[in-house]
Amino acid sequence: MSLFNIFDISGSGLSAQSVRLNVTASNISNAQSVAGSDAAAYKARNPVFSAMYKDAFNEQGGNVGVQTLGIVENNAQAPKRYEPGNPMADDEGYIYLSNVNPIEEMTNMMSASRGYQNNVEVINTSRDLLLQTLRLGE
Repeated sequence: MSLFNIFDISGSGLSAQSVRLNVTASNISNAQSVAGSDAAAYKARNPVFSAMYKDAFNEQGGNVGVQTLGIVENNAQAPKRYEPGNPMADDEGYIYLSNVNPIEEMTNMMSASRGYQNNVEVINTSRDLLLQTLRLGE
């Protein structure tokens, strides 16, 4: 494994954590939204990641980073609340809330933020090591 692969791996980690932060921010911003039906209610979204591997015929193989496979919606039923005076209420007087759990989303945000910071530290440390290695020849 080349030392330069570390930049690719950490870069893909930065990209993955950025996607995770954006999805979490979207979930938090829609946590208090209401709708007139279960189908129209905002559903929490979560990114799906996968490890990327080099082809067995290319170089040595091994892990080369993270890729985002997509974003999936949480299929949990939207909680409903009886509010007949609300203009969004259905015929029975219920409004439907999003199924976002703000505490879980804040935990995801903290975890993604720390993961992002860790990948930045890996890049900085690798850069410093490469520079020190180049200085050995002086």
